[in-house]
Amino acid sequence: MKFEHLLSDINGFGRFQIIIEDGTPSSCKMFLEPQFHLLINPNDSDLFIVPCQNGWVYDNSTFKSTIATEWDLVCDQKWQNKATATIFFIGVMFGAMTFGSLSDRYGRKIMLLVSYIFGMLFGIASAFSTSFIMFTVLRFFTGFSITGIVIVSSVLSVEWVDIEHRKLVGVLDSLSWTFGNAMIPAIAYYVTDWRWLTVAVTSPLALAILTWRWIPESARWLIANGKFEKASFYMQQCAQMNKKEDFAGQMTPETLSSIIVKERKDRTYSYLDLVRTPKMRRLALLTGIVWYGVASTYYGISFNITGFGLNIYLTQFVYGAIELPAKLSVYYLLDKVGRRNTEVASLLGAGVCLGINIFIPRGMSVFRTSVAVLGKGCASAAFTTVVLYCSELFPTVVRQNGMGYNSSMGRLGVSLAPLILLLDEVWRDLPQVLLCSIALLAALVAWMLPETQGRCLPETIQDIEDEPAGKCLAESRVVDTTEIPLKSKDNNEVAKTY
Repeated sequence: MKFEHLLSDINGFGRFQIIIEDGTPSSCKMFLEPQFHLLINPNDSDLFIVPCQNGWVYDNSTFKSTIATEWDLVCDQKWQNKATATIFFIGVMFGAMTFGSLSDRYGRKIMLLVSYIFGMLFGIASAFSTSFIMFTVLRFFTGFSITGIVIVSSVLSVEWVDIEHRKLVGVLDSLSWTFGNAMIPAIAYYVTDWRWLTVAVTSPLALAILTWRWIPESARWLIANGKFEKASFYMQQCAQMNKKEDFAGQMTPETLSSIIVKERKDRTYSYLDLVRTPKMRRLALLTGIVWYGVASTYYGISFNITGFGLNIYLTQFVYGAIELPAKLSVYYLLDKVGRRNTEVASLLGAGVCLGINIFIPRGMSVFRTSVAVLGKGCASAAFTTVVLYCSELFPTVVRQNGMGYNSSMGRLGVSLAPLILLLDEVWRDLPQVLLCSIALLAALVAWMLPETQGRCLPETIQDIEDEPAGKCLAESRVVDTTEIPLKSKDNNEVAKTY
């Protein structure tokens, strides 16, 4: 402790302020009684130190209010601030499992609407919370609801395009996250009250609800579930939109009902189907580990936005902006080096950046932030790749279940990320070491997955089990209605690809 600091920092209650080891005033401790004897003997160690007993005065220059200032989530209670993010993503984790199963059972489109509506209702409601407990409960259900938007929309997009355009659709879908991340600091700069900021970032769901009616249901899901009338309707619309009117007349319910199907259309699939057979079990295990690693790395870097010493708005904007070139590079790499190599390289890059930051002195904040931004870009590329990659690995009949399971594993990683960051009180660099190790382990596991570049989407579990390394061939699966000619039971061609 430095005597000159003690002398100059007498607070309004007649007590000296405590100075912690790095020379800055402590905002969480105080002397129980005035320490005037230190004027005579500055080296006296007989000090009675207690937690602050008179409340706190907050710096409102950046934000008018936050949940931390609303409910005094500081000092011994600051863990609750981190726990809020953990609770939110636990909700996301359970929501992913729920929406994944329900989307395979009731359809992609209807569950997307459910996710829109309840995500908006719980999100707006949380902005008017009157207690911290109420806020955390509503944030749990907000996370539970909005996860359907992510997993349903990504699968629905992939199921409507052919091999050539799956890459484009996957990257474009991911870019919506990029623009959202880049816009958040601008919104937060002008909306500095946490309640109105919550309303502001939730309100775009109203537009999503209004545009939902124009979203088509997945023809793959309709055919797999024996709903040939609706499948015919959507496929005829698709053919007309792509100026393939000559095929539109051939997309009749009778034609679609004659498609070769190896598994019963009336069967209900569940998460148990992900582990019933050997190759599906291996696939689920490997993809789950990769999703956990990708999400933990991505959000571990994102949540540590204030840990590098620069302006929070600028850092958040750069964190979002770096995703644009990262995802554009993914678009190039997916076809040049394949899905697996892109995923492995991205995770290795993120892990290396996290490892480098362990050895950079804390005082070099600009350099540390630059390395962190590069690591965020690599983690973003890994996230973009893994969503498309895993949607291509799982068969149509359990694709949404597979994505729900994977998303849950990812959200488990996100939920634990804030708690990992709290370990800096045990050892300052422990969070970076753990996140680096997780990224490198995920890269190793990703290398064990099969490549999907240029291959048809598998339709049934049998497609995965019959072919080596999960390779999907048109001859051994339910026909891919957007990629190869439709075949009737007598093997006559009834329509060409569009």
